[in-house]
Amino acid sequence: MENVNETAETVDSTKVEQVDVNLDEIFGAPGAESIMLPADGEEEEKKKTVFSSEGAVDLAFIDKSDNSSTPEEKAEVAETIAELDNLITQEEETGNKGRPKIDKSGLAELALKMIEEGTLMPFDDDKSLEDYTTKDFRELFEANFQERENKVRENTPKEFFNALPEELKIAAKYVADGGQDLKGLFRTLAHVEEVIELDPENEYHQEEIVRKYLYTTGFADGNPEEIEEEITDWKDMDKLAQKAKQFKPKLDRMQEEIVARQLAEQEARKEQQEKQAKYYTDSVYNTLVAGEVGGLKLDKKVQSMLYSGLVQPNYPSVSGRPTNLLGHLLEKYQFVEPRHDLIAEALWLLADPDGYKGKVRDQGGKKAVEDTVRKLKTEEQRKITSSTNTDQEETRSKKAPQRTIPRQQNNIFKRF
Repeated sequence: MENVNETAETVDSTKVEQVDVNLDEIFGAPGAESIMLPADGEEEEKKKTVFSSEGAVDLAFIDKSDNSSTPEEKAEVAETIAELDNLITQEEETGNKGRPKIDKSGLAELALKMIEEGTLMPFDDDKSLEDYTTKDFRELFEANFQERENKVRENTPKEFFNALPEELKIAAKYVADGGQDLKGLFRTLAHVEEVIELDPENEYHQEEIVRKYLYTTGFADGNPEEIEEEITDWKDMDKLAQKAKQFKPKLDRMQEEIVARQLAEQEARKEQQEKQAKYYTDSVYNTLVAGEVGGLKLDKKVQSMLYSGLVQPNYPSVSGRPTNLLGHLLEKYQFVEPRHDLIAEALWLLADPDGYKGKVRDQGGKKAVEDTVRKLKTEEQRKITSSTNTDQEETRSKKAPQRTIPRQQNNIFKRF
């Protein structure tokens, strides 16, 4: 029995002590408050776990006026901009008609006061507020309004994320890294939660804590009979509670490591996919930058079309995910507007580029030969026709001269 105990302790020291993962360090911000509340009349305090906290999630920040622009604030901004536009119009009219210019000292004092209070950010230039035109003030206020809206849009998702329960934070990070097996992830999270909720002070939990620990550490190569025998021996020796308290913190850390490992694997896959995507984009660019593909010259328009059609996922796919022009056309001519002759030709080219190009060259050569033969026949026929006409003319020219008789002259003075 002593040897068995030493074996368990050996497994403990070699496989567990090196595991020390902090979920707070892995997932960033501290854990948010849980939205799970005890049932009515429940007085016993729920045991805290890595996925729970003391109160409910506070989503009040979504409605706080300092984190979003209310309709009243937006109306006030629009009114302020409109007033500045009106002042600009008046200033332009004043300048054109030679009347006294509008006094901007009030705007300068207001802007200076707001800058001192921290409610207005100045431009990063050396121009004094006293030298600002009304257009400058309008640009300053509008830039600050836009900056505020941008900050709200940037911060609200972060605040919402930080307010989520820890398991949803983990799921959000998993999805952000490209993970798709949410069922598997939540099964893992549910198992981890069940383990962490086990209480070593509860005698009904002690046996399960010890059992899970022995299985997790690979005690006796995970042999169920030997594990159950070890548990029975500790129970008989009244050491089960002691072992449960000893193993529980280590078991919790190992459960956290399971989740951390799953997220790390997904993050590594994401990094690998990003490297592959960059390699693909660079490869397409290097292929097209010479302005020639397969011996064919490309003009700028075709070059740009091919590049964007291969690297930009601008089209919806039947799978629901975006695809590039190549994928879009393959789907279009297979299912939407069937042109299986084009699909078959594209498949032939992709499956056997040399064979396809050779057949095209043969076909082109055959056509060229046919055209040449046709031209030769036409030329020969022309020559034959021309020769025949020449022979006929020569024949006509070689015939005996036509016999003629002299014209009778009726001259009364002719002597006989």
